[in-house]
Amino acid sequence: MPELPEVETVRKGLAKQLLSETIANVDLRRDGLRFPFPKGLKRALEGRRILKIDRRAKYLLIRFNDGTTLLSHLGMTGKFSLYSADEVPREFGKHDHVILTMDNGGVAVYTDHRRFGYMDLIPSGGEQENRHLRKLGCEPLSEDFDAKLLCEKLRGKKSPIKTALLDQRVVAGLGNIYVCEILFRSGISPRRISSTVSGKSMKVTKRAERLVEETKHVLVEAIQAGGSTISDFATVDGDMGYFAHSFQVYGREGEMCHNPNCSGVISRISQSGRSTFFCPKCQR
Repeated sequence: MPELPEVETVRKGLAKQLLSETIANVDLRRDGLRFPFPKGLKRALEGRRILKIDRRAKYLLIRFNDGTTLLSHLGMTGKFSLYSADEVPREFGKHDHVILTMDNGGVAVYTDHRRFGYMDLIPSGGEQENRHLRKLGCEPLSEDFDAKLLCEKLRGKKSPIKTALLDQRVVAGLGNIYVCEILFRSGISPRRISSTVSGKSMKVTKRAERLVEETKHVLVEAIQAGGSTISDFATVDGDMGYFAHSFQVYGREGEMCHNPNCSGVISRISQSGRSTFFCPKCQR
């Protein structure tokens, strides 16, 4: 947490207010977050104009007019807050670690209580070699992500399908919450071996088709709802994400399955150190 829908929600909020703005001052209030800040970060950003804000997997990519890109990962509790010139706080909190002041007097503040987030500076043309980005799989909302590609990625894998979908090299941006929801809607058990989803032949399987379809549906719905607020997540305007109200399995251990033709009860197991929620009766 945050996962793809939350990061995309933040991206849209930042882009709405920061595009074409120039950073006048960078205040780094500590030496780093999970990792130290890149050397020369303040100098690299000051005086640069924001041309575009993209997302790759769970990363924000803030692109500047000199070709430089600021990569930001929100970790578990990281968030950006935006203030207009007449809203800037007189004092910032102890967890406000990066303060970007724009030419127009507005301020973007990066806050991170647990400091699991991090930032990196990517020089012009260096994105393909960046250590955080170079091994990422396909974007799940892109046209390239289809059942054929998924089968190719899963073929021969002996890990559970839940574990495979969390592997950012298989598909980029998915996290624990949304994989639980996707598998439920697909009717696939999180314990099913990945290779049985892809099948032994080169033909596309029905399971893979369902997985791709439900992945796209769940992510689009979550983005439209502003993501999911479980504990700390908030949009750049401070609003909560409301997709948590649509959870079918996540966090519902011991409750009845929402499928109308199922009398199952939602279970919770641990997979790779994470809680998995599913219906053992209708997910096969």
